[in-house]
Amino acid sequence: MVQVKGLTNSVAGMPAEELLAPGHTACPGCGQTLAVRIALKAIGRNAIACMATGCLEVSTGLYNRSAWRIPCIHMLFENAAAVASGIERAVKRMGKDTKVVVFAGDGGTIDIGFGALSGMLERGHNVIYICLDNEAYMNTGVQRSGATPYAAHTTTSPSGEVSIGNPRPKKDAPWIVAAHHIPYVATASSSYPKDLFRKVKRACEVDGPAYIQVHVPCPTGWGYDTSKTVEVGRLAVETALWVNYEVVDDEVTNVMKIGKRKPVEEYLKMQKRFRHLFASEEGRKEIERIQAIADYNARKFGLDEML
Repeated sequence: MVQVKGLTNSVAGMPAEELLAPGHTACPGCGQTLAVRIALKAIGRNAIACMATGCLEVSTGLYNRSAWRIPCIHMLFENAAAVASGIERAVKRMGKDTKVVVFAGDGGTIDIGFGALSGMLERGHNVIYICLDNEAYMNTGVQRSGATPYAAHTTTSPSGEVSIGNPRPKKDAPWIVAAHHIPYVATASSSYPKDLFRKVKRACEVDGPAYIQVHVPCPTGWGYDTSKTVEVGRLAVETALWVNYEVVDDEVTNVMKIGKRKPVEEYLKMQKRFRHLFASEEGRKEIERIQAIADYNARKFGLDEML
């Protein structure tokens, strides 16, 4: 287990200061803003945030208002990593130790902005990149992204008589990022705040690029009650459809074990984006395919091994 200086043992032990102010316009139950709150508690005030276009930018940075209590700059979908690279070099040239962090959605990271991200990683910039993965383009109408899971209904992968929803598997972005051989890659969930806090702290201590992909449930795009965000996020982990782990210096480590796995139906049935799978025999076959994805994850990361 990686030991982190200043790590708290409970959520209550995190810094009380809120660097993302209340009063923003995010949806009730937004997993994304929960993740950002926790991340900023770990990063602290001595930081500059670079924010790609997306839900976060719209809800926390409407014109002439800002919920950010640290310097924050908004870029386009495609250039957040490029702008962060420039800021990092400027900060270094000025002799300051200010941390540079990117917050971007899965569309801005895994699809549109991946070229800039890859360049930032390859050049070795000392930047923390946090991908807020809500598995679609939620800000512009719930369109499919490269991070959308198999068989999910979106407005551009609608389920119906000739379609089971998104026909492609979720892109394994953390693994692709790890192939750049950077010092630190991690996956996390907003439903496990202590784990997320520790990983952001760990990223702050890295000399070079660090990438954290955070699974952030979205009640609007996924279609569940706003009070169930933490429960839905935990079920993703408990079914092995999302795995929390770290890659430190090219070695997979600190995989979050889950004990006895739950069947994927428990996760799918809570969300309207998978509701069509329970309406027909063909849908049932697709659930079996999704269970096979979870089983693969369990084998790959040894999730069924004794705790």
